[in-house]
Amino acid sequence: MMALLLLNAGISAGAWAQSAPPAGGSAPAGPAPGEPGFTTQLFGSSRSTLLGDMWGLRTWLGRYGIDLSITETSEVLGNVTGGIKTGAAYDGLTTMTVGIDAEKAFGWTGGSFNLSALQIHGRNLSADNLLSLQTASGIEAERSTRLWELWYMQKFGDSDTDLKVGQQSLDQEFIGSSYAGTFMNTMMGWPVVPSYDLYAGGPAYPLSSLGARIRFHPSHSVTVLAGVFNDNPPGGPFNDDSQLRGAEKYGMQFNLNTGALFIGEVQFAVNQPVEGDLVTTGHAGLPGTYKLGFWFDTASFPDQRYASDGLSLANPASTGIPRMDRRNFSIYGVFDQVVWQPDPEEPQSLGVFGRAMIAPGDRNLIDFGLNLGVVLKAPLPGRDDDTFGIGFGLAKVGRNVSGLDRDTAFYTGEFTPVRSTEEFIEVTYQIQLAQWWMLQPDFQYVFRPGAGLANPNNPGQLIHNEAVFGLRTTLTF
Repeated sequence: MMALLLLNAGISAGAWAQSAPPAGGSAPAGPAPGEPGFTTQLFGSSRSTLLGDMWGLRTWLGRYGIDLSITETSEVLGNVTGGIKTGAAYDGLTTMTVGIDAEKAFGWTGGSFNLSALQIHGRNLSADNLLSLQTASGIEAERSTRLWELWYMQKFGDSDTDLKVGQQSLDQEFIGSSYAGTFMNTMMGWPVVPSYDLYAGGPAYPLSSLGARIRFHPSHSVTVLAGVFNDNPPGGPFNDDSQLRGAEKYGMQFNLNTGALFIGEVQFAVNQPVEGDLVTTGHAGLPGTYKLGFWFDTASFPDQRYASDGLSLANPASTGIPRMDRRNFSIYGVFDQVVWQPDPEEPQSLGVFGRAMIAPGDRNLIDFGLNLGVVLKAPLPGRDDDTFGIGFGLAKVGRNVSGLDRDTAFYTGEFTPVRSTEEFIEVTYQIQLAQWWMLQPDFQYVFRPGAGLANPNNPGQLIHNEAVFGLRTTLTF
């Protein structure tokens, strides 16, 4: 298995398309395998992709404005304690992205196309072993080969305004934290609140939705993002909305029949150098980014406690059909802040991050989510491109979820734990072996898996706390 890991690779969870290196011939082809200097250039700083110019293919495509990026993420995760059983699993993700400069290709000034596809393989440790709310890996998903994103973006003149239309995955631009992206846990990327409170987890990896997004910059330090999207990529009912429903298993559902998801975000950058300014040092303070945002969904959502006749869903006299509550929303805040940087011209720095989200507690499984952490860049001498991080995540179930648990205990007279919160701690280290190759050992410890869920294999006990070890390898072709 280790040999397989070292031969495979990929990108960090939640940042596939953005983190792919530029193509179009920007990477040197270098000497062929077996020629002098091949090993040096292969692992040296001058080579940003494993295959370089791909024997001239990237240069040829670049003449027509086409960039090609191929990445592979491979990882092994295993829990040595807790869960419904212990064990290990392999999972992987291949991502291919094609970007087209519309000006080079068609003469359309300021335009660009993006097409990306996913090949998801392996097993899902979180579903098979853990039953945790905050799943262990951001690439875990149903095995499939699927379209991911397909959009066109147009920049308007010399302004800083651009419009993107088409099939989009919201985790690529909204609710994100650059520091949180260091970690492997899913909820460090796309957070726990939308993952459980939106239909099928919303338009985020491995799903996407048709919509439009506009971005503009009222000032150098302020960026505004706003968009409207279909809220339900697979198009099924809330409690049975599979990633593999119909044409969605190929990413081709293009559903428009459920509701509209509105999302907006304001980003404030502090102590950032002005673009084009030759002086990048001597700022009044350390750099940081702060975000405030919301999402609002026009669809209806099943109540977590009450049936359509107003009785508890646990009451045998009820209809057993959840009451549908109209609309849903969430408010969130995110910050990434450097707190220590001994030399602004050197990579070493210590940053902190935080993200909090709230949502109504009647119609949602999760009404509060929190992520916190610290990230140290260049933690060791001579390891300028490495990153070390310690993170924390919390998911709190909605009040009606806990209320239904109490009702169930009352009506059945059987052991029914009242769910509350689930927390995890993650410690991770990204080792940049080359520009195109990253190795990441990882450890996560989960408290109260499922927020205090009964073990289906032993209903009289809760699922025990989980210790999860992982190793991810990342390679950019």
